[in-house]
Amino acid sequence: MLRFWHKIANFGQNFKLRMIDTSIFQDKTAVFYTLGCKLNFAETSTLGQLLAEQGIRKARAGEQADICVINTCSVTELADKKCRQAIRRIARKHPHAFMVVTGCYAQLKPQDIADMPEVDLVLGAEQKLEILKYLPSLDKREHGEVVVTPHKDIRRFGASCSRGDRTRYFLKVQDGCDYYCTYCTIPLARGRSRSGTVAQMVEQARAVAAAGGKEIVITGVNIGDFGKHTDENFFDLIRALDEVEGIERYRISSIEPELLTDEMIDFVAQSKRFCPHFHIPLQSGSDEVLKLMRRHYDTALFAHKVEKIKTAMPDAFIGVDVIAGMRGETPELFEQAYRFIASLDVSQLHVFTYSERPNTRALAIEPVVDVHERHERCNKLIELSDVKLREFYKTYQGCERTVLFEQPAKGMPMHGFTDNYIRVEMPYNREAINKVCRVRLGEMNEAGDALLAYNID
Repeated sequence: MLRFWHKIANFGQNFKLRMIDTSIFQDKTAVFYTLGCKLNFAETSTLGQLLAEQGIRKARAGEQADICVINTCSVTELADKKCRQAIRRIARKHPHAFMVVTGCYAQLKPQDIADMPEVDLVLGAEQKLEILKYLPSLDKREHGEVVVTPHKDIRRFGASCSRGDRTRYFLKVQDGCDYYCTYCTIPLARGRSRSGTVAQMVEQARAVAAAGGKEIVITGVNIGDFGKHTDENFFDLIRALDEVEGIERYRISSIEPELLTDEMIDFVAQSKRFCPHFHIPLQSGSDEVLKLMRRHYDTALFAHKVEKIKTAMPDAFIGVDVIAGMRGETPELFEQAYRFIASLDVSQLHVFTYSERPNTRALAIEPVVDVHERHERCNKLIELSDVKLREFYKTYQGCERTVLFEQPAKGMPMHGFTDNYIRVEMPYNREAINKVCRVRLGEMNEAGDALLAYNID
């Protein structure tokens, strides 16, 4: 029988945490596996740092690990399936390891995961970054233990700023969401909207600069909601971060269109450090479907934001999230949405096939789009995205841009991104790693996913 241990600090219930003998961690090894968004990757990296501080190092290739930590996603039914497959695959590679599963899937379906014989411990959203509190031993367990706070009671913000294996750092400024869009389970998986303070985020950015970091991606679930409960706002945050010496670049990750104010756009256009790069979720180009989704804007507002960005920053890269096959999306509404999206001056689409999620209001919407038709629509939007991205890249062939180059894999060419998010490739140059270099952009590489760059510094 599963053992549930709920710790709900904000409701005054005092549960004594188990005392940990940290000596059990010395010389132990761990592997980490992440599915899903940039926020998950940032949090996984922080988990690795927390364990490393107790003497737990990352297992080398081919080495048997003592602990496995899997940070899961649950944005679609396919994501759930991939999580289960990852748990089984990693358990086969590390059969004697203590298996910890956390993340959105763990928060939404903890009992399903704990029932898997490979799993020893399931941690919810509020417990994720306090993993050490829940490891009294590393002995394999007959039944998976669950430590999950109900989503309505999640209150704490867990700070996370980490680099992972890339040159860029990911600064988590906000978590959770209060929107409850009809198709989405994120509020159930991440809890209510909450954030750190401007002062805390500036302190973390300064720490990144002191560590030699050059670029920070500002991440969260609904980052435009930053400061909702602290009398601050996202505009306060980006203005303060822009003053941090040593950071050369910031990128704003996904931000809701109605929360991206014209004032913010104008600020980014003239800022010292913010890149001309935006990622804005649209989800549908049909006003009727947007209403079914209970989104907070219409196509007119979205079109205005795109036009405002391109007027203030003609070179800006704009990425857009779109869902294909939402319940209620008739063929006529899809064609309407497609035409609207095609008309936008955006650079790339991130296309998702609609997936029924338990406990969402969309399940009551009719008609239901056939699964095959959903995939057909998805493919059509992906083809449109490919055209837009190629056109965007082609515009800058022969131009000069600045690129922050990343550490390449052994024997591989270097890659990096321009300020306006064009992926570039260059022969290995040790001196260019983690440096912002001015390059001339050339033809497309053989893989067709980057422009060749010629160093002119």
